[in-house]
Amino acid sequence: MKKKIIKRVLLIVLCVILGITLVGTITVYSVWHNEIDTAFSFKKLRNRNEEHKDGALYEMTVSGDYYFEEFREKGASSDSELISYITSHITKGLIPMKISESEIGCSAFTAELENGDRVFGRNYDFARTNTCIVKTKPSHGYKSVSTIDLQFLGLATDKDVTGLMNTITALAAPFVPLDGINEKGVSCAIFMSYQGGNETVATNQKTDKPDITSTTMLRLILDYAATVEEAVALVEKYDLHDSAQTSYHYMVADANGRSAILEWVNGTDKTDNDGTKRKLVVTYNDQDSHIGQREADADYQWITNFIIQPDYYESDEEKAGFDRYNIIYNGLYPTNGKLKDEQAAMDILESVGQRYYKPGHDGCTVHSVVYNLTKGTSYFIPNENYKDDTAKFHYSL
Repeated sequence: MKKKIIKRVLLIVLCVILGITLVGTITVYSVWHNEIDTAFSFKKLRNRNEEHKDGALYEMTVSGDYYFEEFREKGASSDSELISYITSHITKGLIPMKISESEIGCSAFTAELENGDRVFGRNYDFARTNTCIVKTKPSHGYKSVSTIDLQFLGLATDKDVTGLMNTITALAAPFVPLDGINEKGVSCAIFMSYQGGNETVATNQKTDKPDITSTTMLRLILDYAATVEEAVALVEKYDLHDSAQTSYHYMVADANGRSAILEWVNGTDKTDNDGTKRKLVVTYNDQDSHIGQREADADYQWITNFIIQPDYYESDEEKAGFDRYNIIYNGLYPTNGKLKDEQAAMDILESVGQRYYKPGHDGCTVHSVVYNLTKGTSYFIPNENYKDDTAKFHYSL
């Protein structure tokens, strides 16, 4: 009899424990079901290559929304405010997150293919790092595919992204895109602009407008803009606060063949050392005669790492990435910006790949991507592996 009572008590205790566990599991999933599904989607597409100093490539599909609609209303005037918002919403304040500093080189251009498709080609130049291709489908906006440098989230560059904590950290990826395309055929990208003379000064506008940071501005465009004009109208509503204590400019393009370069300036490079006084200047591809004769004669645009406004610099030698700027132009000029196909666009990106045109250079073009704005597709190659068919990845919206 005593044994039966003990067994019954143990059975009851076991049932209670299982019940509590089940309730806890259900509660956790009900609170974090989107985050859990997103974390499970995080997977490696390509291994690191220690010999060539290549980082790994990952992919993540974001399930549900990622609290950007609310962020759009609140905004952030610094990386720390952005981190605070991400931490409180994605991890409910339980797991700290961070955003690291990084210098972004990069080149980009727009072009038209022989079949009439519009494309946006982009190189992200830096050094070995792990990259993630992020797919989003928010209820508040447009589907998109974007590219993330995982070191921006504080993840190590010299080893794989493994373990629960690192995967959870990667959930913040939608807030730090470097380039991308949405389902309406709008593409955008970010580039360092090295403003402020001898010491780079970040743009840090202070008016009565809501605040936004560099990468969240790109997310704003990807989620809500269907044309270049809509993208510009969105950006004009905010005060920009450049991330990582450096300065950037941006290019946006759409399926209609419209593109624009977005820059925040005040004076010349030697006097533009107060980020609070800068104002947005938009240079459209069909309204750039003030930039130069070759730019005025072209329907396409191209960009590297210097401010394109006239008289900003005293000489061409002061323009960061001016050599790449000329190489891209020479690749587009003979055909007036019309290319045979997406591979021809990728070939131009290869011509300004860090390892290609700077042999022995310690850096690397971390990724090259051709966004087809007409078809809503992405042709992606990591770490300058242009001749390796296994390193070519394609996405479609």
